[in-house]
Amino acid sequence: MATARTITLAFTGASGMPYGLRLLECLLAAGATVGLVYSPAAQIVAKQECGLAFPTQPREAARWFAGRYGARPGQLSVYGRDDWMAPIASGSAPADAMAVCPCTMGTLGAIAHGLADNLIERAADVALKERRPLVLVPRETPLSAIHLENMLTLARAGATILPPAPGFYGRPRRLDDVVDFVVARVMDHLGVAHTLGPRWGERRAPPHADGA
Repeated sequence: MATARTITLAFTGASGMPYGLRLLECLLAAGATVGLVYSPAAQIVAKQECGLAFPTQPREAARWFAGRYGARPGQLSVYGRDDWMAPIASGSAPADAMAVCPCTMGTLGAIAHGLADNLIERAADVALKERRPLVLVPRETPLSAIHLENMLTLARAGATILPPAPGFYGRPRRLDDVVDFVVARVMDHLGVAHTLGPRWGERRAPPHADGA
């Protein structure tokens, strides 16, 4: 699998920020160029779930994330949610794929109906109209008929709906293993090579000696 050169990544205010942060880390480690944008609600969730205070200003945020995840110069760009001059707002700026991880039902609904009222929604709209891979990671349960209809609309438009539903056949031992299972699936659909864990049929580590 070839590594996608340019990925747009968005964080929204759904629960599941560890998935988004790990995805960012893995994309950068794989050599992808990443354009990151996140909502104010995502900042609240990051503080609640991870104890992290995302910088508000894009330039400061780019330095902060680059330092935290070891991005090379020019590998990571951060855009404000209302930055309509950002490259990811236009189909004329090539990107290989986009992920919204985690994705709120509000953002999913807006994308499904083409609202594009902020940069996250607009970048996703661009991905759809340009026929580029768009992966949405919605974290909500249970799902209403409205949620399901919006997901079906997006699936028909070409998006991949990838709920963070980890498998347990690999005998995960840590929370990080559960996160990596989901991130690996997102990476697959973005077209980015990874070695986050064994695939079905590959040799697995033996279970705990004290486990059933």
